Amino acid sequence: MEYPIIVIGAGAAGLMAAATAAMYGKKVLVLEKMPRPARKIMITGKGRCNVTNNTDLNGLINNTCRNARFLYSAFSRFGSEDTISFFERAGVPLKTERGNRVFPVSDKAVDIVDALVNTAKKSGVKILNKEVADILTKDGAVSGVKCTDGTVFECESLLISTGGKSYPTTGSTGDGYIFAKKLGHTVTELRPSLVPMEVYEGYPEQLSGLSLKNVSLSIENGGKVCFKEQGEMLFTHFGISGPLVLSASASIDTLSDNCKAFIDLKPALSEEQLDKRLLRDFEEQKNKELANSLDALLPKKLILPIILSAEIPPKTRVNSLTKEQRQKLVKTLKALPLTVTALRSFNEAVVTRGGVSVKEIDPKTMQSKLVRGLFFAGEIIDIDAFTGGFNLQIAFSTGYLAGENM
Repeated sequence: MEYPIIVIGAGAAGLMAAATAAMYGKKVLVLEKMPRPARKIMITGKGRCNVTNNTDLNGLINNTCRNARFLYSAFSRFGSEDTISFFERAGVPLKTERGNRVFPVSDKAVDIVDALVNTAKKSGVKILNKEVADILTKDGAVSGVKCTDGTVFECESLLISTGGKSYPTTGSTGDGYIFAKKLGHTVTELRPSLVPMEVYEGYPEQLSGLSLKNVSLSIENGGKVCFKEQGEMLFTHFGISGPLVLSASASIDTLSDNCKAFIDLKPALSEEQLDKRLLRDFEEQKNKELANSLDALLPKKLILPIILSAEIPPKTRVNSLTKEQRQKLVKTLKALPLTVTALRSFNEAVVTRGGVSVKEIDPKTMQSKLVRGLFFAGEIIDIDAFTGGFNLQIAFSTGYLAGENM
């Protein structure tokens, strides 16, 4: 048997698993259907690659949306510090930015991809551009794979690390779920997660591309606040996106008929403090129209939508603004309302929600409880996390643990 270990999918989890298994002296074959490995890593973090989050075990667990306890062993065995040292040893200097997000100093995702691929190859891993058609089993254990070109490879251990269904153009087309089901595994409902939101109001289209920093976003779904956090977001031609919005989408189980997003544009100020600030600004601009008197407080593009949301005629002069109108303006600045009508599709999802049931995988080894020698790692498992490097860390941690146990 030329390759006792086969890995299907050369993404973050697959390459980490392959490199780890090879470091233990095993011959490993990676089968990747796309012409180049790790296509999805290339587009993460807007092409900069948010490789992990510089936090401790609790930080990783707390930022995992579903089945966090399942990851306790994986995170304990290979955490953020291990990921950071892995890439720095591979010659990629890293830096930590706001929110403990870790990026390559070069701001180039390709450096992370090259480090993963080169580390695997230097360890003796063979990467072939082939698509798997079927997984072969014998007496309740994996025995090999058959490729679409008819080639058969025998193995003792097999890792399915094919990713989910998010960004299908990178190769994540859900093949792994078909393999898992065929081998008797349960695949929970699959949904796009970490996605932008579509809104009813029309003005975001005029604000498309406008980024907001240090704002607070809260989501009220079905009459309950399901998300509230501070950070960055942006307006798009269809609604809202950016880190805050993507994380918020992971908190929505089912979109209600009346789902509202509220943007607090000045989270550092109370309503009373903001009112005093407005009075100070207005004192210097008494004779100006309201639409021309908020430049110091807001991005220019946002002024008119705010005034209209507060139901104040834009040509109202500052010196004729009533106390009630000013208070309405304050409330709008503290909670600009938007009606969420839909979440975007898998084509724009950062990760897949749902996957192979964690009940059927041993969390200490990543091995299937149903088929001997079968392992899972990364997004194919029913685990997902918020934005900030947590999903890639899940891929590296589960990949490392699977590679070690294979």
